Amino acid sequence: MKPHLRRARVADLGTITRFRLQRTSWLAARGSDQWTRAGRGLPIETFVRSVAHAVRRGETWIAEVDGEPAGTITVNDRADENLWSPGELADAVIIHYMIVDLRFAGIRVGEALLAHAALLARRQHRGWVRLDAWTTNQGLHAYYRRAGFRLARIAGPEATGPSRALFERPTSAWSHDLVRPTLTLAAGETTRFTIDPASAPTWTLTQHPFVRPHPGVTAEPGSAATT
Repeated sequence: MKPHLRRARVADLGTITRFRLQRTSWLAARGSDQWTRAGRGLPIETFVRSVAHAVRRGETWIAEVDGEPAGTITVNDRADENLWSPGELADAVIIHYMIVDLRFAGIRVGEALLAHAALLARRQHRGWVRLDAWTTNQGLHAYYRRAGFRLARIAGPEATGPSRALFERPTSAWSHDLVRPTLTLAAGETTRFTIDPASAPTWTLTQHPFVRPHPGVTAEPGSAATT
C-alpha cells in the first residue's frame, strides 16, 4: 500500500501533535527519554509553534494511507547551531520531526517520507539528505542505518542539545523510482504537485531567521528500532 504525500496544512497541526504525543509515550514505555522534559526535549507547546512555522513555510508534509494521515516529515535547510557546518547545510536538505503513526507501522511509511526528502534534495540540486537524531536512542540510529544513512559523527560539546548523532545519505543513493512518491491535492489546491523544481521550496540560508530549538526526529517503530 503506497503512501500518498501532500503538503501539510495548518488544520493538520492537531494530527501532528497527536503523532508526537503518541510516539513520546511509546518511547517512554521502552525506556527512552526522547522528547521528555527530563531528556531536555521540546515542551509540546514549543513543538507545536515550531511545526506551525514550518507548515506555513510549506516545509512540512503528510503521508496518507487510504486517505488517513499516517506520518509526517519536515524538510528544510536549517539545523540547530554547531551541528552541521555551513558547507554541509548548503549542500543538503535537513530532516526534522519525522513521525509515523503507530497504526501504520511496518508498511514502509517512513521509507516513503525519506524518499520524499531525497526528491526535494534532488530538485534543489543538493547532494545530501541529513538529520540529527536523539543522541542516546541507539534503536533510532539502527533504523537510519537500515534506511541507508551513515553516522557522520556525534557533534561535539559545543552542540548542547539532546540530538547530536548526525546521519547523512547521498541524494544519489536513492534510485529514480524511489523518489517518485504519489502526491495528492490539499484542500483548496487546483493543481496536482508534480515532480518538477517548482514543486519544492527554494531555500537560501540567509532567508531563514528562524532556528528550530530542537529537531525531534524519531523512527518508524519496529523491533530493531526500539530501546
